[in-house]
Amino acid sequence: MVTTLFKTKHAIGITSDNGAEILIHIGMDTVKLEGKYFTAHVKQGDKVSAGDLLLEFDMEKIREEGYNLITPVIITNSADFKQIDTTRERAVSEKQVVAFSYRRRK
Repeated sequence: MVTTLFKTKHAIGITSDNGAEILIHIGMDTVKLEGKYFTAHVKQGDKVSAGDLLLEFDMEKIREEGYNLITPVIITNSADFKQIDTTRERAVSEKQVVAFSYRRRK
């Protein structure tokens, strides 16, 4: 479920069915763009599935403005889980699983 969609559309928070709180933050300091070059395809409260289009952004224009497009994907409540396995890749492709083999603490 989409639990947070920043009005600047540079970041989105999703809560998985097992309670993992996932933050996807597109670029560094891109909040300063105030939504320019970003389009949301979901809204807060939407139920989403793997493969659903969440956000679109113009990578070229954002880079031209001088922003780094490193996009962290963070489990913000990782302390609630006994183990989290993630990819070791520095770059991933569309629809590649990047993380999320985890077990909840008892």
